[in-house]
Amino acid sequence: MDAKVVDENSGQAMKLIENLPFETDNGIAARGRVGLIVLASDYTIEHEWRQIFAQLPGLALYQSRIFNDDQITPETLRAMEPRIRDCADVFLPGATMDVIAYGCTSASMAIGEDKVFQRIREARPGVACTTPITAAFAAFDAFKAKRIGVLTPYRADVNRIVADYIRARGFDVPVFGSFNEESDAVVAGISPESIRNGVKRVLTETEVDAIFVSCTSVRLVEEAASIERETGIPITSSNHAMAWHTARLAGVTDQLPQFGKLFTL
Repeated sequence: MDAKVVDENSGQAMKLIENLPFETDNGIAARGRVGLIVLASDYTIEHEWRQIFAQLPGLALYQSRIFNDDQITPETLRAMEPRIRDCADVFLPGATMDVIAYGCTSASMAIGEDKVFQRIREARPGVACTTPITAAFAAFDAFKAKRIGVLTPYRADVNRIVADYIRARGFDVPVFGSFNEESDAVVAGISPESIRNGVKRVLTETEVDAIFVSCTSVRLVEEAASIERETGIPITSSNHAMAWHTARLAGVTDQLPQFGKLFTL
């Protein structure tokens, strides 16, 4: 219905056209909606995921942030557990989410994957869930890898949690390298060349089937394919593996070889 209205201040007339017809589609989420819970102290994961999701049109990404301490210790990691539910609850209230990913590798192990999933599903019952370590295990299986070389930025007590957790799932960890840095702010600044050199140093020690670079603040996505070409060993990281696993959980199986072997599986 058309109407003519007059602005009280200017006295100017304007034709008002209301109730225009429209159609709806699935918006930007034609292939699914993904929620990513990001650490308050994380500088990297959103950047790396945007690079990947830009190549997956129709898979929409939504983020929330969870408070955490910048210093990474077993105690500060476990302290996040009761905060997870509320972070899952704020994704698009009333809308269905296809996958929710919790973006902290070491906390996923310190808390336990099942507890993380339980907290997420308190807010979003039945949603598919993943964490960086859940995704890493799926990547190891996709690689058919049993002997895993690990590189982390963590301090010694967190490294023990990581090594023990991976071994408990039936994988061998014959070599483990670390930068031994506690601050996410510093870890986010570790150069890709330093990561490459760390991987090469780990590979000098023994033969492995794959390399896992743990921590969502570490940058690997842009370098994964070139490191694989240089070393001949499949590689993944927390962000890299979880983006791949999230897409697969959402039913999106696009091949993206520019991000390395994992994105062809």
